[in-house]
Amino acid sequence: MKPKLLWLQSITCNGNTHSFLNHPNLFSILSRFELIYHPVLETAFDIEVVATGELECDILILEGSFREEGFTRGRVEVSHFIETYAKKAKHIISAGTCATFGGIFKAYDPEHISGFCFDGEEPTGRYETYASKLISLPGCPIHPKWLSYVLMMMVKGKHIPIDELHRPQELYGITVHTGCARNEYFEWKVDTKGFGLKEGCLFYQQGCQGPFTRGSCNKILWNDTSSKTIVGTPCFGCTEPSFPKTALFSTKTNMGIPATMPLGVPRRAYLTATGIAKSFRIKRFEERIITYDS
Repeated sequence: MKPKLLWLQSITCNGNTHSFLNHPNLFSILSRFELIYHPVLETAFDIEVVATGELECDILILEGSFREEGFTRGRVEVSHFIETYAKKAKHIISAGTCATFGGIFKAYDPEHISGFCFDGEEPTGRYETYASKLISLPGCPIHPKWLSYVLMMMVKGKHIPIDELHRPQELYGITVHTGCARNEYFEWKVDTKGFGLKEGCLFYQQGCQGPFTRGSCNKILWNDTSSKTIVGTPCFGCTEPSFPKTALFSTKTNMGIPATMPLGVPRRAYLTATGIAKSFRIKRFEERIITYDS
């Protein structure tokens, strides 16, 4: 029998739904499941039936931030029937940063809004109940192939190694900085003059969060073609519990040194490496871009 798949939304912009609908093999993937309900695709049941909590469910996909009271679908509190299906499901996937950590909606109302099992980086009261079932897929929105990877692993009955926030290590075990086409510029502390340009690093003056952000955006490209940093836009850090940050397009520094070190890089090692880099002049960079002078 095919696993029964149920996709439920809470407070959301639909971004993860629309991202997944752009998967090149969408219908081939869905053919491996019995799709009980999806907010956009045609299914056998509507939201009123789903809201009764009486349907069966093997895999529950949650999209959107979670609020205990005051948000209804099908004239029923969403929190009520989400928990009903979470208890039934064998696997729970939080699709997107809102469902995982609270995201943008949590920033609006941090007192009442969170992710399903995490409030930012802190576990919610639901964590202990559902942790054994949970796979976190943060992103704003998620890459469609991140979700398809998890679904295919589940349908094949394979184990998915995860980190402390339940993110699959295969997808979030590296930083966005890993594989970035601008890494040479980062190493030599050569910054770009602005957005959309081909040369230069976006970290030192444009606020790129790639060195602090876990995700495979520069490994599994969007539309198999591109990523934010490839087109000259800073990474926003959307897979992390701290998203969204203020002052996105600036890098906080103390006396010219970034206030936060790249993940896994000790401050002393960073200062040594950048000190050496600053002592070199690279002619092919000089006319096209500016060197960040810390």
